[in-house]
Amino acid sequence: MKKVSEAAVVEYEEAGGPDVLRLVTRPLPEPGPGEVTVEVITMGLNHIDGFVRSGAEQEWDDAFPRRSGSCFAGTVIAAGPGTSGFPVGSDVVGHLRSGAQASHVTISVDRLVRKPRSVTFETAGGLYLAGTTALDILDELKIGAGDTIVISAAAGGVGSMEAQIAMHRGARVIGTCGDRNFDYLRQIGVKPVRYGEGIVTRIRALAPNGVDAFIDNFGQDGREVAEALGVPGPKFRSSADRRDREVALLSDSPDAVAHGTSQLRAVVALAEKRAVSPLVSGFYPLADVAEAYDDLQRLHSRGKVLLATHPVNPRRIRKAREVIESR
Repeated sequence: MKKVSEAAVVEYEEAGGPDVLRLVTRPLPEPGPGEVTVEVITMGLNHIDGFVRSGAEQEWDDAFPRRSGSCFAGTVIAAGPGTSGFPVGSDVVGHLRSGAQASHVTISVDRLVRKPRSVTFETAGGLYLAGTTALDILDELKIGAGDTIVISAAAGGVGSMEAQIAMHRGARVIGTCGDRNFDYLRQIGVKPVRYGEGIVTRIRALAPNGVDAFIDNFGQDGREVAEALGVPGPKFRSSADRRDREVALLSDSPDAVAHGTSQLRAVVALAEKRAVSPLVSGFYPLADVAEAYDDLQRLHSRGKVLLATHPVNPRRIRKAREVIESR
């Protein structure tokens, strides 16, 4: 393969909204021992990216300029010594603390797993943070066969993966959402319930034998609703708990990297079985990263919003959901 010495990288020089993001060219390091260079194909966007960029995430003290993104999928184009499991030509799924939104990355192989042929790049690029967060939370709650679980914001990136993994384990899932997401949740096997006044009564009607666990991705009245439903405190997870899990999964400590890669391997295996199949509701060229984040923070997207380095159609396209919802 042709040697690549530079990469297009998403960076920002100051805290702010999506408009501070810039696509710049930077030198690309050659892979050293235990490292490979990956040509990135797709990259997932996550809400915590925006919290870090805006300055709302107070514990993030990385120096400026900062890079963006933690989730990606691509193909190995160069390999250093000690990387026998990832030869040139391998398709991979990986994770970084930041900097995944780039045309190429040079990365340690302990942050990578092999991408199965049956898992598309569109699916693979958004698996890491949403999928591993979902898996960690469900593991903590010990969700299994016969459980009934309520998941708020169940149509979102993390919520939809939590729902799919829980159902794969044999749980029954009730998902809270707005009317616009009822059909999507029904299609993946979730019982939808409308947000707002009377939600406890509506959930009880679907779960007359009670609710075993509650995951609040919405961050408003989840704890009160869970208590009204009789959910034990240890079986409740808040949006703050989710934030803590995401921050832990973005740590560069060796234990955190090893855990993240192990969980990513499990999520990729679930994707290979089609137990997890994230809906991609926004797909943007890398150069349109600011527009992609603007889409994400409007909170209208279902599933995942992704960036791509080589989209078939590089033009800006009005998304199908916006056409439908404008009628």
